[in-house]
Amino acid sequence: MADNNSDDRHVCPVWVGYLMASPLRRLLENPEKILSPYVKEGMKALDFGCAMGFFSLPLARMVGPTGRVVCVDLQEKMIKSLNKRASRAGLSGIIETRVCPKHSTGLDDISGEIDFALLMAVVHEVTDSEVLFSGIHKSLKQGGKVLIAEPKRHVSRDKFRESISIAQRIGFEVIEHPEIKRSFAVLMSKVPGKS
Repeated sequence: MADNNSDDRHVCPVWVGYLMASPLRRLLENPEKILSPYVKEGMKALDFGCAMGFFSLPLARMVGPTGRVVCVDLQEKMIKSLNKRASRAGLSGIIETRVCPKHSTGLDDISGEIDFALLMAVVHEVTDSEVLFSGIHKSLKQGGKVLIAEPKRHVSRDKFRESISIAQRIGFEVIEHPEIKRSFAVLMSKVPGKS
């Protein structure tokens, strides 16, 4: 998802992943509160840019044993940490982890299967958001939803709007702008009839 010259500049360092997985983060961003309006038991969800699974583990609990959460990250160390955390939490049977290839989303094998996708603080880290949104779009069922949130400390309002514009060109429509502290956020849906 990043070109070879800028991988390190755009990708979140692994040490930050430990901070992002901290239970203290829940004071500012409560995963259940953020996700519960959109995620139901039995769903197939996608956490793209999952890092060490701050949102992945709650997603897995929400979809339950009849659901599935596909967790994708560019960094193998993040995925290894998520696998350990999922195992300790008894959620390994619900969570599927993947290391993302550098120039694609690696989601071709789950085309049209995902009910809900989460892009939490990840769009600004990729160098080709068109490839990202295309991959997410293809993975979603018709009418499937994606929640996109970008941190205000890293992304300007104009840059966020530009990302949303790209997503709309790919085939997403805006449903709402949920309130997420310290973030620009939008819930979008895969437009029926677009593939």
